[in-house]
Amino acid sequence: MQAQGQISDAHAQVVQATATPLLARDGPDAAHFRGSLVFFNYCVTCHGPNADGSGRAAKLYNPKPANLRESDKNAAYMRLIIRSGGKAVARSEYMPPWGEELTDEQIGDVVAYLQSISTKK
Repeated sequence: MQAQGQISDAHAQVVQATATPLLARDGPDAAHFRGSLVFFNYCVTCHGPNADGSGRAAKLYNPKPANLRESDKNAAYMRLIIRSGGKAVARSEYMPPWGEELTDEQIGDVVAYLQSISTKK
């Protein structure tokens, strides 16, 4: 019997077989998918699963994390704040710099994902 929260080897193989082709693809849909994975790994605690600034940790911060769905920032600005952190662009010091943790491709994928869910298209 496997421990709660663990998946079987068979289930892991199905997930890998399904996700691997999506991760290897090029194009906007693949970038959105990869970006969503990075977002849910690194950003969701503060920005929330809907990217609206309502993550579990949001109540700890003043100012609150940004509502990224309603952001009107361009791609270059988004890449800069993700790479260098909020303090680097005179925003919240609570937004950490992810440039040493994430590759340029991962940062670009997060930007593509955020642009795909933006209400400010």
